[in-house]
Amino acid sequence: MKKEFNLQLSPQEAYDPLLFQEVVLRKAGLPTDSPEAIARQIKRSIDARGRNVKINVLAELYIKETPPLLLDNRPEYKNVSIGDPIVIVGAGPAGLFAALRAIELGVRPIVIERGKDVRSRRRDLAAINKDHIVNPDSNYCFGEGGAGTYSDGKLYTRSKKRGDIRRIMEILVAHGATEEILVDAHPHIGTNKLPKLVEDLRETIRGFGGEVLFDTRVDDFILEGDELKGVVTQRGDKITGIGVILATGHSARDIFHLLHQKEIKIEAKPFALGVRIEHSQPLIDSIQYHCGLDRGPYLPASAYSLVHQTDYKNKQRGVFSFCMCPGGFIVPAATAPGELVVNGMSPSRRDGKFANSGIVVSVELEDLPAQYQKFGSLSAMEFQAEVERNAWRAGGKTQVAPAQRMVDFVNKKTSSSLLDTSYQPGLNSVEMREVLPDFISERLAMAFKAFGNKMKGYYTNDSQLIGLESRTSSPVRIPRDRESFEHIQIKRLFPCGEGAGYAGGIVSAAMDGERCAERLIAAYAK
Repeated sequence: MKKEFNLQLSPQEAYDPLLFQEVVLRKAGLPTDSPEAIARQIKRSIDARGRNVKINVLAELYIKETPPLLLDNRPEYKNVSIGDPIVIVGAGPAGLFAALRAIELGVRPIVIERGKDVRSRRRDLAAINKDHIVNPDSNYCFGEGGAGTYSDGKLYTRSKKRGDIRRIMEILVAHGATEEILVDAHPHIGTNKLPKLVEDLRETIRGFGGEVLFDTRVDDFILEGDELKGVVTQRGDKITGIGVILATGHSARDIFHLLHQKEIKIEAKPFALGVRIEHSQPLIDSIQYHCGLDRGPYLPASAYSLVHQTDYKNKQRGVFSFCMCPGGFIVPAATAPGELVVNGMSPSRRDGKFANSGIVVSVELEDLPAQYQKFGSLSAMEFQAEVERNAWRAGGKTQVAPAQRMVDFVNKKTSSSLLDTSYQPGLNSVEMREVLPDFISERLAMAFKAFGNKMKGYYTNDSQLIGLESRTSSPVRIPRDRESFEHIQIKRLFPCGEGAGYAGGIVSAAMDGERCAERLIAAYAK
């Protein structure tokens, strides 16, 4: 027999497994030591609106019955080693899930990744952090698993396709993610656990006859009229298939240049630009949980989500938090020498001393300075690149990041000293208004004050801006048909994921990869 309960629990009751079991059994009117009853959580969210934090839990209680697995179904993969392949460019979430879906549908994927496998990639990440050496093919954005591998592994999405989201989550659990991601309202995997999970996804692809090629960069397309037949690698190898899924991520500028050069239609698109803000995690906990500087042993590190509409020169633009990383650290995310970009990530326990978040300003195409209009469809990308070069110069032409305390920034005062930081390459105190365009700086200053009103204590000189956060989304869209997902001009080309402008995170990119594989196979597989 199964019973369900909607409960509002204390943090200890929710996160201590033995105490949780006792609470549910008491609720059911059963002895707390009943050997034939098993309770488990199937949904959990934190309610921190009151003075005392509560945890909302949907619980199941099974009496004289073994609980079924939380996984509703597992995909059935087929051996696809024989047959015409599809070519998938990029081994991020979109590319990997496109490959897995292709295998389910009986088609052989060839996944081409410019970077290294997930473990070899670590040496290049160490070189960025310690020696300030940026490998343009292997970094925090490029390599197996894409930008999401060495990140917090956040899995929440604004998509309304709940069944598709559940399917992605279950595939992740089947490849090593904890079942907690099926329960938490804001699930995450963690930087430390993602590499093994990504390896397991790759081994499933290879184990059922697919291919995954590393250190293989696409330098050209094989076009016959208005059809894309395949790609050419940096070594001159030609890889062909019945169609190409282009899932190269939001930072593959060389691919955008190649599309432009081949006169394959692309479009400039709005994106967002700003900085990383770093506070101490206890400060954010004290604001969010009303708990002083010690949140206790049960509550997870607190997060926040902020947005504020700003008016500057009679234009309304949003300023918002992006990729907030509780208990995390800031990393250098440049993809080429001569630029500076930062990103945030967290380990699974989120137990670091610092909280960081992107705070970014929406950039519309009309906001771009006039001199960038000559770049046409690449105008937003070229603007983004120039600000990144400016940040690199301000940091000292290394991966040292320009930085400034928050109140000093608002008051236009260069900070005489900076705070401790999680950013390993180090910080250089500068006036960030010399790094950022005026319309970004002015809006950020307005927003920081407003955020301080929403979160008392957030606006403080005990926090600092670390720049530059510029890779929130792609500044280019590769247009595709709404129904077929095929490029509007070139047949057999299926733009996919964040780099094409159709996703915004691990889960949405994975879902888009699956849909692209389905449409390509339906249209062109025999």
